[in-house]
Amino acid sequence: MKLTQDTGQEKKPNQLVDRYQRRINYVRFSVTDRCDFRCTYCMSEKMKFLPRQKILTLEELYFLATAFVELGVSKIRITGGEPMVRSNVISLFDNLGKIKGLDQFVMTTNGSQLEKFAQPLKDAGVKRINISLDSLRKDRFKAITRTGDLEEVLKGIKKAREVGFEKLKINSVIMRGENDDEIFDLIHFARDNDLDITFIEEMPLGNISDHHRKNTYVSSDWLREKITGVFPLQAPDAESTFLEKASNGPSKYFTMTDSNSRVGFISPHSHNFCDTCNRVRVTAEGRLLLCLGNEHSIDLRAVLRQHPGNMAILKSTIVAAMDIKPKSHEFNLDDEPRILRFMNQTGG
Repeated sequence: MKLTQDTGQEKKPNQLVDRYQRRINYVRFSVTDRCDFRCTYCMSEKMKFLPRQKILTLEELYFLATAFVELGVSKIRITGGEPMVRSNVISLFDNLGKIKGLDQFVMTTNGSQLEKFAQPLKDAGVKRINISLDSLRKDRFKAITRTGDLEEVLKGIKKAREVGFEKLKINSVIMRGENDDEIFDLIHFARDNDLDITFIEEMPLGNISDHHRKNTYVSSDWLREKITGVFPLQAPDAESTFLEKASNGPSKYFTMTDSNSRVGFISPHSHNFCDTCNRVRVTAEGRLLLCLGNEHSIDLRAVLRQHPGNMAILKSTIVAAMDIKPKSHEFNLDDEPRILRFMNQTGG
């Protein structure tokens, strides 16, 4: 289906502001729920993926992105699943990189395809890349990802460094008894390769069978205290604290005096970051997900296919959806997951 923008008369687009006066200027687009890894904390080993007809086309994704930018969104992150396993996805990147007003064009990947796609992504205009890396031990990496090859990811990181993105960052989900003994190895790797690193508290999305999240939970406070004993962490400026200094996203970053690398923490359990939330997600099947930890959503695929090419209707639907964005998520490790969709279905 080819989508063309409706050029009829319309009012100047509204800014995306929710009921709590939070301005939404950041959208994460999942281009596929498929992945070449099966990470234990992300999805079921025998995952059932969406049929092709339920996935947004590349043209629909581009049309949606254009609508969001016209509504004041300045940052788009492409996610999955693993975005680079989608056929011809680089054409979408090429088109997104040309949208005027999109200041931050970034992506998240598992790194398995980076050796092949790093240069095309850079040429398309991607500025920064986050790469998931939970272990530097080949056997453990294989166990956590179930199918991943650590060497492929390391080659991908090397290639991404060579082509010269503005910044590369590794994301590490730390789990007690699984990889919490690799914290310093991961920091050394980041420092040696001029990378930032963010440690993430495991998200309670989807029912998993490999472990109970309450037993493997590692808090950002515990990590920060442990790390500071070896690498003294400093807030970016004298008036900032761990709770107060926020990036354009959920990470709270610290610097090290002897390195350009920053250490960040994403803390959905220990330090809820909802009061500064500036983002929404679009799933691969076209649901506008207003909150990571709730099911409040709008079916944008239906709008796109019932009103093809009608930018005015699409934008008014997005604006109206801000009224159902909830105040916060409510993650509770003591209970069974309230959100049954897995992370790969949500958009990483």
